[in-house]
Amino acid sequence: MQQLTVVGGGFAGLVAAIDAAEAGARVTVYEAHRELGGRARTASGPYRTNEGPHALYRGGPHWAWLAERDLIGPLARVPLAETLRLRLHQDGRLRRTPPVPLLRLARRPVTDAPVDRTFLSWAAPLVGERGARQAANFLAVALFHHDVGALSAAFVQERLVRVAAFPPEASYPRGGWQSVVDRMAARARALGVRIETGARLTGLPGDGPVVVATSLAAARTLLGDASLTWESGRTVLLDLALDARRGDPWVLSDLDAPAWLERFTGQDPGLAPAGHSLVQGQLPIGPGQSKAEGIARAERLLDLGFRGWRERVLWRREALASGRTGAVDLPGTTWRDRPAVDRGHGVYLAGDQVAAPGVLSEVSFNSAREAVTLAVRGGRPLHTTA
Repeated sequence: MQQLTVVGGGFAGLVAAIDAAEAGARVTVYEAHRELGGRARTASGPYRTNEGPHALYRGGPHWAWLAERDLIGPLARVPLAETLRLRLHQDGRLRRTPPVPLLRLARRPVTDAPVDRTFLSWAAPLVGERGARQAANFLAVALFHHDVGALSAAFVQERLVRVAAFPPEASYPRGGWQSVVDRMAARARALGVRIETGARLTGLPGDGPVVVATSLAAARTLLGDASLTWESGRTVLLDLALDARRGDPWVLSDLDAPAWLERFTGQDPGLAPAGHSLVQGQLPIGPGQSKAEGIARAERLLDLGFRGWRERVLWRREALASGRTGAVDLPGTTWRDRPAVDRGHGVYLAGDQVAAPGVLSEVSFNSAREAVTLAVRGGRPLHTTA
């Protein structure tokens, strides 16, 4: 039996705790907040919002791991009628079908896209600059970045293929991500994991290896390591509860500028009281832009797609997420160049901005399992960074 400390009770921290406990370690989790989940937390009613639009992708390694432990739970299925309410803002108008250039790019193999070129410079000769920009803006749903075209072509193309897959990979745990978090926490406790919430550490405990499963900024402060930095997005988050009305879009994706609005009660009516619609959106903004500019863009899209929405508002919340929307890779870099999982002296990093592969929460999952493999299981790294 080996002692392992996990700092952070979000998705990565819970994966690490469960994996280590299953390997026979004594595990203690310290979470600074009173509730577990981190960015996977779902607000307690009446409007069960996540921190921005959330989905669980079936094609990732975490899906099989969660399913084997019966941690996914019931899924909210998207009715066919809702899929027909996909709207795309293109050239100032709402359309129902994706542009051909986007579909053409989504069918290209990930291996065609080079690491050392921008997505725009690679994709424009293939489908034209306008089509390449539309495809880049479509990926606001997965990248939370204001200029996807300036990122590494290989990085962007991997996400475009996954997001635009048919049948769709995106799945929605009924009740929001909190339902998954609660099942993970119950599993951890059943394995003997000690979980302390409201416990903000100012230094590392002295016994055994430590997995720091926090944001990169929090890890930088805790470890006193200024090198723990990586590119991330900056995005405005908007949550709205509206009086439900037939004809509202299910999804409104902006192809003229990066933005995404999704009516989550389309697939899971239980996220809001009967007769109410819950809309969550995210609008990436540049370094010099304000939250107000992002909100103004959201309201213009709402004017186009949600008739009379201003008079139907029952509840509203706005936020700005800066540097906490996951890693993005610039040209010439890959996930291998991000801060390493193994920090030496028995300290390991886990989270969505460290050196592990995957899309969205898959990075947190892979880095957590890598950390436990190195700290407790005594195995070779799952994902080499050589």
